[in-house]
Amino acid sequence: MSSSEDDIPLARANGRANGPSSDKQKPKSPSATNGEMDPGVSVRFGPVQDEDVKMEDADTQGANKRKSRASIDKKPSYADPESSEEDEPLSKRRRTSVKHEDPESDDDVPLALNGRKLPKASETAIGDESDSDVPIERKLTAQKKKIEQKAAKDARTARKPAPKKETKPKAAPKMQANGVKKEPVDDKSSIKKVKAEPVSPKKPRGKVKAESEDADEKEEEEEEYRWWEDPTKGDGSKKWTTLEHNGVVFPPPYEVLPKNVKMKYDGVPVTLQPEAEEVASFFGTMLNSTHNVENPVFQKNFFTDFKAILKETGGAKDSQGNKVDIKEFSKCDFRPLFDFYQAQRDEKKQQPPAEKKRLKAERDEQEAPYQFCIWDGRKQKVGNFKVEPPSLFRGRGEHPKTGHVKTRVRPEQITINIGKEARVPPPPPGHNWKEVKHDQEGTWLAMWQENINGNYKYVMLAANSDVKGQSDHKKFEKARELKHHIDKVRKDYQKNLKHDMMVERQKATAVYLIDQFALRAGNEKGEDEAETVGCCSLKYENITLKPPNTVVFDFLGKDSIRFYDEVQVDAQVFKNLKIFKKPPKKEGDEIFDRLTTSALNKHLRDYMEGLTAKVFRTYNASFTMSNLLKDMKASGTVAEKIKAYNDANRKVAILCNHKRTVTAGHAGQMEKLGERIKGLRYQKWRLKQQMLDLDPTLKKEKGASFFELDEDLTMDWVKEHQAFLLEEQTQKIKKKFEKDNEKRVADKEKEMKVSELNERLEAVKELEKKYNKENKTGKVEAEGRGPTVEKLEASIQKIDQRVDNMTVQAQDKEDNKEVALGTSKINYIDPRLTVVFSKKFNVPIEKFFSKALREKFEWAIKSVEADWEF
Repeated sequence: MSSSEDDIPLARANGRANGPSSDKQKPKSPSATNGEMDPGVSVRFGPVQDEDVKMEDADTQGANKRKSRASIDKKPSYADPESSEEDEPLSKRRRTSVKHEDPESDDDVPLALNGRKLPKASETAIGDESDSDVPIERKLTAQKKKIEQKAAKDARTARKPAPKKETKPKAAPKMQANGVKKEPVDDKSSIKKVKAEPVSPKKPRGKVKAESEDADEKEEEEEEYRWWEDPTKGDGSKKWTTLEHNGVVFPPPYEVLPKNVKMKYDGVPVTLQPEAEEVASFFGTMLNSTHNVENPVFQKNFFTDFKAILKETGGAKDSQGNKVDIKEFSKCDFRPLFDFYQAQRDEKKQQPPAEKKRLKAERDEQEAPYQFCIWDGRKQKVGNFKVEPPSLFRGRGEHPKTGHVKTRVRPEQITINIGKEARVPPPPPGHNWKEVKHDQEGTWLAMWQENINGNYKYVMLAANSDVKGQSDHKKFEKARELKHHIDKVRKDYQKNLKHDMMVERQKATAVYLIDQFALRAGNEKGEDEAETVGCCSLKYENITLKPPNTVVFDFLGKDSIRFYDEVQVDAQVFKNLKIFKKPPKKEGDEIFDRLTTSALNKHLRDYMEGLTAKVFRTYNASFTMSNLLKDMKASGTVAEKIKAYNDANRKVAILCNHKRTVTAGHAGQMEKLGERIKGLRYQKWRLKQQMLDLDPTLKKEKGASFFELDEDLTMDWVKEHQAFLLEEQTQKIKKKFEKDNEKRVADKEKEMKVSELNERLEAVKELEKKYNKENKTGKVEAEGRGPTVEKLEASIQKIDQRVDNMTVQAQDKEDNKEVALGTSKINYIDPRLTVVFSKKFNVPIEKFFSKALREKFEWAIKSVEADWEF
């Protein structure tokens, strides 16, 4: 069938031959014998029946059955790499597919190996279903439906022309303090304009110092560049006019191990050439990372590269100089290397704080010239100016290349991007740059190609820079714009689910899945990449259909993380998927064989300029969060308010399918948190006992049960906890002693003697005696200065509050163990919504955004108030 058949109604194509062998390869389905043809299926799969289509594999393969799409070699691109959703500027991938040419579609699937079978559900632990595991389409069906209805209503309202009003003569445009004409606010953007207050050049005499400081602060605020309020920024493709920077920092060269430190093979210490020894040390340093080094794929890939380097460098030799043939991984012993590097790490940890501070200051001084660039005359922080050191590739999820050696990047591999008039940073002595570019459409400063996946890595500006901020701002504004078109998009794809042309029906079904279940669009990979999948690249085996309308997705998604979910779909979508899987299709064939990511995004741009599949994830996440915030009644303590925010965030994360595997340390973290709560309850019991010591009549007044020790706080546990408290107190005293001595040295005073430390540690011995006495008598003497029952009761109330807060935190942590809240909060939920919550419910923004994120989202924090709406 020619490609032109995509545009021919399927009813007209009925009866056309499938090729020379079509008679021999007719599918066994009853539909194959029916002379009528329903719309919506390719003729090569036979006519469509209204009743259910059997999902049996065909015994034979159709002569014209579509093969997997071909890939081509990657080529470097100097165009501006689009900002990654994970905000990792150095990990941008380039496309490999002939058909997927859309530069805006690369939000999706990294890395994979064609032909690699996916794990069965039984082979990959999913864990027991908890509240946080239930997909939003099952858990929040009614709420999601209301949100979609509101979205349609809002979109219709937004498109209505505003009522005409009597126009008054326009006043002359006011000038801002910086001399730029004040522009009218865009209807589509409710970013608040902040008027700059003019500051008098002369300060009046007689004013208090505080007022003078306020004036200075105002001057500083005026000098701040609030780019999000400048309507002239972000237009056109030229990103900069002048650009200066100092290049990149290379990792230090490998230091050869001492002669007494050698890996062993079959129990014999072996000598390696530095290049091979370095690779062996990569594995040796990771022995405590059992998740990697015990992975058979990791071991196989490492050993393959290790043997190749051994061959290149002359192999291994024993102490007598005899050649040792390293053939079996199981006979390799890297423990001596691990012990050596672990001793170095321990030694580094034991360094005095003053020494650590000195070394850090030296390092900062060396790196200072590389930390900033001059971008159009403004000083901007560089995000990652360090070239990645050689190591073993780990990857995420079930990456097939995990364990391979990431080779050292040389200057000859690096392309520098800089202004024509700027000084080109010199490469290391004896080396040259691969190329020097003056690409004003690119926001990268340097780039190179890594050897594992052939991806191009970029040095770009930091997350808090103007350029990166503008990129984030643009992304969320694009999602806000989708508000005005979402109803038409949804109406069209619902209508086209029954279209009489296969290509249109596949397109509508794909948009439905992307919109409703947040599937990524999906890009093609080469044969040496991980078999990761998105919507457009779903294979026959990735979808299981369970009548009447349940679809099971099972595939490797972004970063080789397994995506497994059961969802309920519209009846027509279920019917379409059965059609798309109809024999002679079998395992390895694509579900959407008439659709590519680039074609899908081209279709979406008909609705709105710049609309791509990934905008739906940002829109759905932000719009859902916006509606949840409107209905939210967060109250109580700060911890309870934060939990209310996290609960809403979790719903969004479930909507966007941001699941994660439970971390190895989760159980340990929860256990520690539980121990801390039990410790507080023990302290509460001690305070109650002190109340009895002061007033024994309270036992009759409050009842004996009020003073009893909780059942789970057994005497064995109490003794273990007391030992922990004694050790904790000992460490505090020692650290305080060290800090006091450091201060004395800095002030050129004489250090305190060890006898002073021993004297301080006497307090621990006294506390130990007190605990032993309490355990023996069951009574606790009142402590502190002037203890009273009222003071002790106040202390108990404070402990109760701490227990409540920590219990809320523990529950929140447990609820979120399989949901990646950070991904949705940072990349998909408009940060201005988090700022709105912070201001509306009076919760410090620091509770949601770290220092780095506050810098990244400075534009959001400073541009909205509590009444802002997405």
